[in-house]
Amino acid sequence: MGYGLGAFLLAVGLILALAVTDQINGVDLTMVGWILALVGVLSLLLTAVTANRSRGIRTVETTQDSEGRHVVSDRRTDI
Repeated sequence: MGYGLGAFLLAVGLILALAVTDQINGVDLTMVGWILALVGVLSLLLTAVTANRSRGIRTVETTQDSEGRHVVSDRRTDI
């Protein structure tokens, strides 16, 4: 998703929830607005969590021991 989609949903949701006074038969625009705002906030949070999760330095080292076997070591350092 991304920050853009989350911000868009949040903005549209708050506009519908707080600024729109029109009515549509069978649709509560205020509730739709709050739901969109909540989905926007969740999208922003999930994007932030997953973006921070993928940060870091990954080091892969391949060495060969005296018997000719390859040894691979994988190290990850979080920033």
